[in-house]
Amino acid sequence: MDTFKPQDIAYLAPLFLFAISGLLLVLAEAFTSGRQRAFMMKMTVAACAVTAIVCVLLWKKLAGPIKPFGGMLVVDKLGLFGCVLFAGTCAFTAITTAGHQREHGWENGEFYGLMLLAASGMAMLAMAGDLVTVFLGIESMSLAAYVLIALRRKGEAGSEGAMKYFLMGAFATGFLLYGIALCAAKSTNIETITTHIANNPSDPLIIVGVLFMVIAFGFKVAAVPFHMWAPDAYQGAPTPVTGFMASAVKAAAFIGMLRVFGTAFGGDSLPLGQMGWTTAFAILAAITMTVGNIAALRQENVKRMLAYSSISHAGLLLIGVVAAGMAPAGTGQSAVLYYLVAYSVTTLGAFAIATWIGSRERERVLVADYAGLATKHPGMALGMTICLLSLGGMPPTGGFFAKFYVLKAGMEVADQTLLWLVVIGAINSVVSIFYYLRVVMAMYFREPVGEFKVIRSGGIAFVVAACATLVLQMGLMPGWWLKVAGL
Repeated sequence: MDTFKPQDIAYLAPLFLFAISGLLLVLAEAFTSGRQRAFMMKMTVAACAVTAIVCVLLWKKLAGPIKPFGGMLVVDKLGLFGCVLFAGTCAFTAITTAGHQREHGWENGEFYGLMLLAASGMAMLAMAGDLVTVFLGIESMSLAAYVLIALRRKGEAGSEGAMKYFLMGAFATGFLLYGIALCAAKSTNIETITTHIANNPSDPLIIVGVLFMVIAFGFKVAAVPFHMWAPDAYQGAPTPVTGFMASAVKAAAFIGMLRVFGTAFGGDSLPLGQMGWTTAFAILAAITMTVGNIAALRQENVKRMLAYSSISHAGLLLIGVVAAGMAPAGTGQSAVLYYLVAYSVTTLGAFAIATWIGSRERERVLVADYAGLATKHPGMALGMTICLLSLGGMPPTGGFFAKFYVLKAGMEVADQTLLWLVVIGAINSVVSIFYYLRVVMAMYFREPVGEFKVIRSGGIAFVVAACATLVLQMGLMPGWWLKVAGL
């Protein structure tokens, strides 16, 4: 096993930057008040920018995986990719939140620190080389997320959503720990477990342990039937927090799945049919896509609609995870990573507009509230349209290529084993367009009801413009992004 070297500490800079910045901002909350807290958003964005730059520099310098702390962490391009994504989502969320806080009077400075602490847990999960580190990363991320959902102390919806998330999270943690205990082979190191599984593929304890871990990760990505917390948590949380949950938290969980299932339980040397996790995830993917879309079709609340949409997207992403496990030499992992970037950017843009449209007097959360938006605010309506079309997988957006490459990865599996799942995914992608177009139709083909009172925030306008531009750029020039996602 590799031993810790002092020089390896530099490779963990992204993790430490998230954690130290988060702790400093939480402490700063005790010594600031009112308008003084405005600098906390700027400090958050600065910390995220520095972290992203450090990750890019490490990416260029990295010759191979670095395994500090005896292999507990693995610094490689997958982990650095995740850290850049988390930094970007945190920065955009911070900018959006600043306007929302001023408008709605919940200027909780600890929000920014908690968000960065959650990002430190995400970074730990993305760099995990040991199942104990996987557990610590998930719990660090989740504990901060519980508080973020309930942070706005107005109304019971946030507290109710946070409590449901917490209880289901505790339930999932139990499965995760028991699964780790059953899979551990004198060591919780992922590489050691891979060797043990290759030598004992039919061990019933390992099979049960793997299935328990499938359940735990199924909760984290809101896969059906472990999704019941998501609609209430997304609806009850402040809108910018909902965007953060739907993008960064989901992305971290999927990168963690690639790290665990693609390494310890994936590969050509393992008899995956006996392990059973690919079959379990394939079934979950089909059910998740279908249930998420059917539920979204019935929603009048835009936040709940996007919550069920997020569940449906989790099902599509699971196709890529299964493909990555069954055909490690294929494009499953790169398809998932490309999808995560496109989905995160699109979701942040959509929730930024949902934040902007809700004033102090009334948070506009219904589809009918978007009626006539194109007449009053054509720029924002265009931004929302681009984001919704991307979520629906329409060209020429990043969402189109994201879905295309995930389905293509499923087709590349030997003997077209996943053909049935790809067909279900394609059908669900078509179905999803209908509920996204409901909002677009309301914006362009209905008369506005009353006056639009929106949040006056240049920051939110910047986030919307940046996200819409990135979504189009990923759709028009996907090659560079695919090259990066290919690691």
